[in-house]
Amino acid sequence: MSDTAASPGTGLGQPLVVLKDVNKHFGDLHVLKDINLTVHEGEVVVVIGPSGSGKSTLCRTINRLESFESGSISIHGDELPEEGKALARLRADVGMVFQSFNLFSHKTILENVTMGPVKARGVKPAAARAKAMELLERVGVDHQAEKYPAQLSGGQQQRVAIARSLAMEPSVMLFDEPTSALDPEMINEVLDVMTQLARSGMTMIVVTHEMGFARKAADRVVFMSDGAIVEENTPEEFFTNPQSSRAKDFLGKILTH
Repeated sequence: MSDTAASPGTGLGQPLVVLKDVNKHFGDLHVLKDINLTVHEGEVVVVIGPSGSGKSTLCRTINRLESFESGSISIHGDELPEEGKALARLRADVGMVFQSFNLFSHKTILENVTMGPVKARGVKPAAARAKAMELLERVGVDHQAEKYPAQLSGGQQQRVAIARSLAMEPSVMLFDEPTSALDPEMINEVLDVMTQLARSGMTMIVVTHEMGFARKAADRVVFMSDGAIVEENTPEEFFTNPQSSRAKDFLGKILTH
């Protein structure tokens, strides 16, 4: 698929994340099948599909948390190194927010957000603290800065995890099912932060079951099934006029409830 075909949105920047013919197996299971995907600067791409379709694996290969056997992934035109310092440098440019919040339980919220910039980027502690407080205010938990993760709700912890990723000033943010571990009343507070982030121009790749978010915040919806990208389009087109039988079947099951 060409870059132009992959990008129905308008006014997008340069290609930032480019996957070409990416394949991955778990044993005999072919979990990613010839994945071709180009995500442009400032674009919000939401990846949806049934469980087991390869969405999370796709998300995790983008910064090599999962290896892949063939094909290539590049960020800003640099191909992903397999290991070492070059990979660490590239990873620092890719923010990642998971289902579980992965905060350091023995450190305060403020310490959780300042650690990366100080240790990995060499930012002075005072500057890191000032930036962290700004980000915690942006996600609505600045008043919790001196607390420990266990003292916060799941929704608050996930918002801290987003602030922690943003503190590294990444070029692109990956979200892997960021609301799936949350109680229903906490989901919207996290999605609201993500929607604000999308509108601020952050490049985002989001794996989610939240169709309302996909409709509201995505520039493009990518639908996966059985390890392959089956269909991609603008949210409006995808939800109102799906082209493939698999997408129609999927939407029929989830949108009727």
